[in-house]
Amino acid sequence: MNQALIENIFESGSKSFSQYSLDIFNFQYQNNPVYRNFSDSLNIIPGKIKSIHQIPFLPIDLFKIYPIQTTSFEPEIIFESSGTTQSVRSRHYVKDLSIYRKSYLKGFEKFYGSADDWCIIGLLPSYLERDHSSLVTMVNDLIKMSRHSESGFYLYEYDQLFQLLTQLEKENQKTLLIGVTFALVDFVEKFSMKLKHTVVMETGGMKGRSREMTRAELHSLLKERLGVNEIQSEYGMTELLSQAYSKSNGIFESVPWMKALVRDDDDPLEVHESGEGILNIIDLANIYSCSFIATEDVGRIDSSGRFEVLGRKDNSDIRGCSLLAI
Repeated sequence: MNQALIENIFESGSKSFSQYSLDIFNFQYQNNPVYRNFSDSLNIIPGKIKSIHQIPFLPIDLFKIYPIQTTSFEPEIIFESSGTTQSVRSRHYVKDLSIYRKSYLKGFEKFYGSADDWCIIGLLPSYLERDHSSLVTMVNDLIKMSRHSESGFYLYEYDQLFQLLTQLEKENQKTLLIGVTFALVDFVEKFSMKLKHTVVMETGGMKGRSREMTRAELHSLLKERLGVNEIQSEYGMTELLSQAYSKSNGIFESVPWMKALVRDDDDPLEVHESGEGILNIIDLANIYSCSFIATEDVGRIDSSGRFEVLGRKDNSDIRGCSLLAI
């Protein structure tokens, strides 16, 4: 694919999103055998696809079975989902890591400004304990870019984390604490604070480490124990190279090169811009895998394109990065 087109994807606005999507659909149909076979099984005729609602969305579970690659290449890196010890992990074969890097850096800048304005703390024990995590890759890069001497990762050193956050608060330092859900819960079970200069962001992921709770219960607990008005969230997954962020009430906003749609449970080919159903994600950054992903997340999309995650589709695998059910 033309390098200029790849660059332009990250500058696209709403007027050009559909055209980029159609261009990438045709490119991936021609150059991705798994996606082409899936499309052919649905009797999709590429020349008749005129809107994003007609594009076939690849079931996300196929990332567990096949290498989803557009064009033939040796991957620069392979990201793997966390999953559980019993589950088969998804694998995302990434041709060009710089595309992922550009996506998450531009996305972070859109929602949070320059990383070097922040002290960034990653509380991601389950992800740090394994290789090939796309989340760790992103947070590690943001930590490096923050240039703050106290930016870094924590495993289970909750005492040290408490002392560090206390120190940063005294210094009025703008801080981002990005944590996997179970670790944040474990932390607040030991400590309570009044954070005025810290953004707390949960990435999902309970994995049986604590009792199941709704998102509202989780956020209420964290807000009470950490003294913040809002708990923010990140929506991302191994199979995507872009993220959406929620700054309030679990309402996510996507970057301009990513879009959420909903499909009907009874008719997965019936896709809508808004309403309630199962989420389909278009991620234009997934140029060399598949940009059209049928997730197993149940969601609701409003008229502006912002979305909520309401839980998981029945009988779908439990995913380490999945968000909590309501």
